[in-house]
Amino acid sequence: MRQITEAELIRIFVGEDDKHDGRPLYEAIVKAAREHGMAGATVLQGVMGYHGESSVHTAKILRLAEQLPMIVEIVDAPARIESFLPILSDLMNVGLVTIERVRIMAKKDVQP
Repeated sequence: MRQITEAELIRIFVGEDDKHDGRPLYEAIVKAAREHGMAGATVLQGVMGYHGESSVHTAKILRLAEQLPMIVEIVDAPARIESFLPILSDLMNVGLVTIERVRIMAKKDVQP
């Protein structure tokens, strides 16, 4: 019933307030992934983080206005990930992208 398959994971780090055409960047990325037919995407909100020389952003009650880190994860076959990278590059003017090989275990109908 379960099968292990080789795939790739794109992890995209952006800020909560980062925008693309007036909408949150993380939403634009997920919409583009859906339109491109990617197997799936998930957005995670960080509770604390920083990048470079910036200050630490946190979800503590007194600092809710701070820009929290957002992480978009997309898993799919390596060729599909590769074909999505130019689209992702066009969407982003800030952020960091990592790509790594992963092994996925899913039911037969959820394969990338």
